Amino acid sequence: MAEAVASRVFVPVEPGPAEPAVPAPGWPLHRLRGSSMGTDWSVQAYAPPGVAAAQLQAAIVRELDHAIALFSSWHGHSEVARFNAAPAGAWRFSPPCWALLADSLAWAQASGGAVDPTLGALVDLWGFGPAGPRPAHAPVPEQGEIARALQCSGWQRVQADPVQRTLRKPAGLRLDLSGIAKGWAVDQVSARLEREGARAHLVEIGGELKARGLKHDLQPWWVALEDGAAGPPQRSLLALVDMAVATSGDYRRYIEHGGRRYAHTIDGRTGWPVAHGTAAVTVLHAQAAQADALATALTAMAPPQALDWADRQGLAVRLTLRSGDASQEHLSRAMAAMLEPAA
Repeated sequence: MAEAVASRVFVPVEPGPAEPAVPAPGWPLHRLRGSSMGTDWSVQAYAPPGVAAAQLQAAIVRELDHAIALFSSWHGHSEVARFNAAPAGAWRFSPPCWALLADSLAWAQASGGAVDPTLGALVDLWGFGPAGPRPAHAPVPEQGEIARALQCSGWQRVQADPVQRTLRKPAGLRLDLSGIAKGWAVDQVSARLEREGARAHLVEIGGELKARGLKHDLQPWWVALEDGAAGPPQRSLLALVDMAVATSGDYRRYIEHGGRRYAHTIDGRTGWPVAHGTAAVTVLHAQAAQADALATALTAMAPPQALDWADRQGLAVRLTLRSGDASQEHLSRAMAAMLEPAA
């Protein structure tokens, strides 16, 4: 494995709206791990002496199980899976499921369809859904197949009723909330840890992170940023305090055919995986769900459009572009203002 090149350290320079939580002297640091939502998770949390590690572990697992029961396309009992299996017509969602779905549809509209929760048929067609990967010998989908999947996909094709919490769908439309669900779960686990008394913590689920408070020595939570670039990895560290970070890119889930890589992020405007050289997009935001959705949307956009959109929205974003064996990094204005390279 290639060694990481010299590290860079980024430190946020804008203070948060309130003083971050600090664990009391003597509070133990619990390090917890597990698997859920098709990936691994880890938590570091300072808790009062009366709160055992087993109690925190059980609370975290309950939150993650709840996320699966709401949003998982891979579990037939979930709300999303039952919606996907239902015939055309209106479907009523529970309040928490509706809240995330409404957020996803709002991001679809704001991004012009760059991120879209209604692309389940296309996700399945390309082999990234619960049906499993396409056979290794199979060609990529034909344009006719993509066109048919597009005909039953698209955020404009659903009719949402926020009062009744219903979504009316055409036949064949399927939801896929993988572009925001992990971030949502990070937020829920973080909130649960606070309710358990563990106000200073770091939560990570499949690369999406959220930090609350400071460590016992008043240090921030140091996390490594992923860049997804070819060649020796560049290790960049971020001092995270009361903030979330999400990274999306083409380096984690993809298929290869004919010497070409096809990323798992599908552009709902074309029906094809994004292929414009974006290796990774990292977004900083107060909420992990919002960072997750934004990273997905910006990955689907062409790099100049993504940077322009990030600047107009005031978003803290880092884009890593791949060009052969080299890579280029671009920061939005908000990210450049927020991050200060250490001496």
